Amino acid sequence: MVWEDEFRRRMNRFETSLPTQESGTSISIKIRVLGGCFHREHSPHAYKKIDEYLSTNPSTDLVFEEHESGPEILVWLSLVTAGVSFSANVINLVTAIIKARTDGIKDGDHPSEPLELILRGFDEDGKLKEEKILKFNSLDNVNGDLIEKALLNSANKLIPKNKGKKKKISNSSTS
Repeated sequence: MVWEDEFRRRMNRFETSLPTQESGTSISIKIRVLGGCFHREHSPHAYKKIDEYLSTNPSTDLVFEEHESGPEILVWLSLVTAGVSFSANVINLVTAIIKARTDGIKDGDHPSEPLELILRGFDEDGKLKEEKILKFNSLDNVNGDLIEKALLNSANKLIPKNKGKKKKISNSSTS
């Protein structure tokens, strides 16, 4: 599958760009429109708000990617003994993107189809796993606590307990 290969390469690039050595896994948080497009051309008001948010809230623990079907956030999840946890930066960005779409539609962006919040990653066998978490209609109120709970619940189901892997330092020496 071409899309899955592209996704795998994108996730691999993201993982190799990280300096961390913590045990964890990379995941994708996709905010996908259920019809039409959610990109700059059709949602200029929303992307203006998203750009403003990103410029005033820089983060080194995630990568923001634009796609015609909607934004994607690549995240390294540290696995702690109590399970997975998302940083406030990640939760706040997801919330800001969904709120920007709602506000953008109020300001004249088209189309206004619902959004799905999706969590994606690969299992220990390299098989793609995807879980649809929440659906937002164009004028729904956005609740960061609801988003955080849904992401945590899905991540704990999606990521097996022994999934964590150590990040390797790319400049290793040979003996």
